[in-house]
Amino acid sequence: MLAFIIRRIILAIIILILATMLVFFGMRFLPGDPILMVVTANQQQEFNEEYLLELRHQHGLDKPMIVQYFNWAGDILQGDFGTSILTERPVAEEIFRRLPISVHVAGLAFVIGHLLGIPAGVICAIRRGKWLDTVITTLANIGITVPNFWLGIILMYIFGLSLKWLPIMGYTSPFDDFWLSTKQLVMPVICLIIFPLAGVTRQARSSMLDVLHQDYIRTAWSKGLRERVIVIKHALKNGLIPIVTLAGMAVATIIGGGVIIETVFNIPGLGRLAVSSVISQDYPYVQAISLFVAVAVVFANLIVDIAYGWIDPRIRYE
Repeated sequence: MLAFIIRRIILAIIILILATMLVFFGMRFLPGDPILMVVTANQQQEFNEEYLLELRHQHGLDKPMIVQYFNWAGDILQGDFGTSILTERPVAEEIFRRLPISVHVAGLAFVIGHLLGIPAGVICAIRRGKWLDTVITTLANIGITVPNFWLGIILMYIFGLSLKWLPIMGYTSPFDDFWLSTKQLVMPVICLIIFPLAGVTRQARSSMLDVLHQDYIRTAWSKGLRERVIVIKHALKNGLIPIVTLAGMAVATIIGGGVIIETVFNIPGLGRLAVSSVISQDYPYVQAISLFVAVAVVFANLIVDIAYGWIDPRIRYE
């Protein structure tokens, strides 16, 4: 087990390096110049070549790209995420200010999606062919095809503009105003959980149907055990492997969806910062956010792999 974890950590480091290189060099091959945006934003500075060269030297953009990458990677290892080209503020300061907001929204979506999706899938499997199975499966099939940004706009129009039940944008910390924070998060969380919820429901139903036809389940029925005991103690744990795998993938799905949803609902999290930074080509922000996302996804998949052995002792790590 220890050897497996070490191999996965080494692989995770390689993946992180490749991901950072892809983002780092990809941003620099995009058309446009972030320095020109700085000059345009600062009308008081004189627009001349000397000033542009000074700005490029100040941000290290006058060096070869490979040298820039290793300088940035070296700073990251020392805990320095750089300085914003546009605002000249420390990147780490803004990242850690917005990170709790994104974690709050995405964490709620992840937990609620799985707390609802797994029981829904189990119920569908147990009541296969019944009206409840038909209704939930139909809703799951619809939910997995609905674009979250489109759903967000529809929810804003109905519950925000027409009925005026919910605020259509913004974020408030639950420690400042819990009720207002809850109302502001209802629509964003619904938009974020719609795809993971539908996917988990479908996968849980499929996994449980496979498990419920196994010989040991029929033996449990023949012993006269109650349905709840059979489902929870015998069937559910053995049907969790595909669901856990999907949960690891859901982390990436929710993070990716958060970029769009935070922009739609004007939530000041990392997703919205990522969009504005890409548009303005503020390299340090884009690189730092991409690194955080890559670490979150890789770590989630590592936890999923380790969890396999706990869920199913038959799995052995060679």
